[in-house]
This record gives sequence, structure tokens and C-alpha cells, in this order.
Amino acid sequence: MPASPSTARAINDRLALRLLQQEGPLTAGQLKQLTGLSRPTVADLVERLGAAGLIAVVGEAGEQRRGPNAKVYGIVADRAHLAALDVRTEGVAVAVTDLVGRVLAEASVPIGGDTGTGPAVEQAVTLVERVAKEAGADRLHTVGIGAPGLIDPSSGELRDSTGLPEWHRRLVATLQERLPEARVSVENETNLAALAEQRYGAARDRDTFVLLWLGQGTGAAVVLDGALRRGASGGTGEIGFLPVPGTTALPTATDCEGGFHSLTSAAAVVSLAAECDIAATPGELTSAVGVVRAAVAVTRASDGGPGEEPAAAGAEGAVRASGTGSSMLTPGGDAPTPGDSAPLLPGGVAPVPGAGSRSPGAEAPPPPAPAPAARFLDALADRLAVGVASVVAILDPGCVVLGGEVGQAGGEELASRVRDRIARMTPLPTEVRATTLGGGAVLRGALLTARDRAQEELFAPGGPPPQPSQGW
Repeated sequence: MPASPSTARAINDRLALRLLQQEGPLTAGQLKQLTGLSRPTVADLVERLGAAGLIAVVGEAGEQRRGPNAKVYGIVADRAHLAALDVRTEGVAVAVTDLVGRVLAEASVPIGGDTGTGPAVEQAVTLVERVAKEAGADRLHTVGIGAPGLIDPSSGELRDSTGLPEWHRRLVATLQERLPEARVSVENETNLAALAEQRYGAARDRDTFVLLWLGQGTGAAVVLDGALRRGASGGTGEIGFLPVPGTTALPTATDCEGGFHSLTSAAAVVSLAAECDIAATPGELTSAVGVVRAAVAVTRASDGGPGEEPAAAGAEGAVRASGTGSSMLTPGGDAPTPGDSAPLLPGGVAPVPGAGSRSPGAEAPPPPAPAPAARFLDALADRLAVGVASVVAILDPGCVVLGGEVGQAGGEELASRVRDRIARMTPLPTEVRATTLGGGAVLRGALLTARDRAQEELFAPGGPPPQPSQGW
């Protein structure tokens, strides 16, 4: 059954707006070419969208730069302003954008664990209001929030979770009270990170993949056939509760200690680094990122990769024996003596004296032990592979992205180690990729969902007209 004229106009309008969002400003001729619509139809939709306040002339193109065909049309970006929040246990980050997603202002504030619920909520809400004002936004149309924890699929609200600050749940309700005209929604932080990786990051070419979030805690997001899967209770991806070997207990309904979390959380990564004689800097999450980044730097330098500096002061000094301060690039932990010109072998291991002059028939010396940096990355990959293999066995996603701040710090060095282990553990072909967005993926995912929601409403036929400014 053919579409009615009004339905056809709505479809054409949405198509044109989507192209203007994806491609940027276009002329009527370019819209005609990209949509396949006739010239009169394009002229009608341009006039219609302009009258609705959705698009406007933003410039001219062509050699003559005059006439109707030279006009360049773009979405009216200031038609609405959007906000995104990345809410963590230790603070909150806020960004405000226009309707096309251009960031106008952003800021963050730490919130200590000893801050009361009321003061913590007030700090976060005040930050949102301040950033919006700096962005020149008189009002916020849509607010997207990313937070740890479970989202109730029936209500869309953040569920009460043991171990998470109470102010997280209060924040959503308070924002809705203080911004009564805004559409406020909350989503699990790892789910938002996965959406951002699919749109902008390491999973752009994948309709099916799993994001393994490695940060303060551990989580996963599942995207199957292009759709984010949340599960019956909103708990898809709570991989921290996965029972795994190598822990001293089993997780419980209220505590993921003893599960995969115990092997891969920031605290577990710092502890593993200490076991491998790699010192960590104070601050749990910073330490996890720091030790992984330092180990990767030493490994790259020791391998002599293209464009890498030799294992010298910068990378070598980042990995040291706990409490001794000596370089850990040699098997026994002894620093090279001054004037020692013996080059390091791959992996940062000094050659065994006399290895090149072994007598015929003599027993070969044992292979050198891996340097602490490589040993640490190998051990971390062993742990990650346990969780990744479980995901692969159940979902067969074909691709797993190591996300979060720790996944970004590990880069290809960590991803390749996990990839090699998965290839030996499962017959299912699986790519393991490092994130390209890191910890910023949550905020980008929240902005993405806020923008999509706002455009869905504003671009709909008979959408709300522009509202007068009222200020804060």
C-alpha cells in the first residue's frame, strides 16, 4: 500500500535531516543527489524544514556563490542544547553540546567518598547548571547520564545497588526536579561506552561485539545484530560476578568479590603489578592505568619496534623493584653497572655471559626469564582471557573490545596477548581489539543517546516549535 502524502513528506524530511547530521551542510543539489528525490520535492522539503526552524542557510557554494542552487543548508544547531554526565564513584564529568553534537563546554568535579548524599548531589547539579551557563544554553532539552549499576528495564531508573553511592540514584531525581522541561534518562556506563565504540571507535565495522570495560571495576556490554542487549532484569554484562578459578571465594548476590572482578578490577591490577615487582603510584585507578602504561612502554622499547626509543631512562625508570628503586630490566632485578655495554635482548633481558661461546655438546642454558613488564602483561592477559573465553563460548560475538582507561593503557600489546590466548582456548574465531576512546567513551555515549533522543523528538512531524529563552 503506497504511503500517504503526509507520510511520504515525513519520511523525506527525516531522510534529509539525517543526511545533514551525517554529512554536514549541503546544497539542495547535493540533497537531491544523495536522496534520489526530484528537484521540486527537495525544494518543498527545504522550505518546509526551514519554516519549522530545523534548518537554515549557513553559507553559499559554487563559483558564482549566488542563486538558489548555491545556498548551503545546515541543521539549526542551537535549536536545542543537550547535556551528558559521566557519573563515577569518585566524581562526575559534564559536557553540554548543541543539537548536532558540537561540545560547547565541559567540566568535572571530584566527589569524595566521605561526602554526604545531599552535598554530593548538590555538587553534581551545580556543575551541570554551571557548564550549561558557560555553553550559553538557556535551557537543556535532553540530559543523558551514564552511571555504574543496574538499570530497571521497566522504569528506566537506576536500581539500588550495594557498594554504589546513594547520591547516584538521588542525582537523577534531583536533576529532573531542577530541570523540569528537560528529558532526563540514565543508562549503564558500560552500555554507553559500547554505543560510542560502535559509532566512533574500535567497533565501527561491527554489528555484533562485546565491550569488556576495564576501569575502577569490570563490566561488559553486549551488542548483537546492531542492538544493545540489556537482559530480562537489565543485568546483561555484569561480568564482575562471573565465578572464575584463581579466587579464594565465590561472589554473592550483593558482592562481586570472588568473581571476575577480583582478578581484573583496578585494585587487582595494582596488586598483580606488585607481585611482578612493578611499583604503582598512589591512587587506585591512576595506579592501574599507570602500571599498565609503564609496562607497555618498557615492552615496546625492549622489542625495538618501529619508531620506539631504546629502553632507557624514560621507560626503564617507570618499572622498578618494589622498595629498591633498582631497574627491573634484568632477570635478577640488578641494575646494569655503569659502563656495561652489553645490549639487551628482546624482552629487556641482558644476555647470559658466555652464551656465545658454549662448548660443543654442552647443555644449553635455560631460556631467560621474561622481564617484569612482559611478565606482568602476560599475567594480566591470562586473567582477562578467562572472562573473555566465557563470553565467547556463550555469545560467539566475533569481536571483543578491551575498553576503559586500563584497556586504553594496554593498547595493542595487551589486546594481542589476550587474542593469542583466546585463539588457543576456543575454536570460535574472535578478534580482540583495544579501545580507541578509553574512559571518554561513557561521556560520548551519553551525548550520543541524548542527541538521538532530542533529534527523534524535534525531527518528528509536527515536532515542538522553538521555545523562547527563559534563562537559569
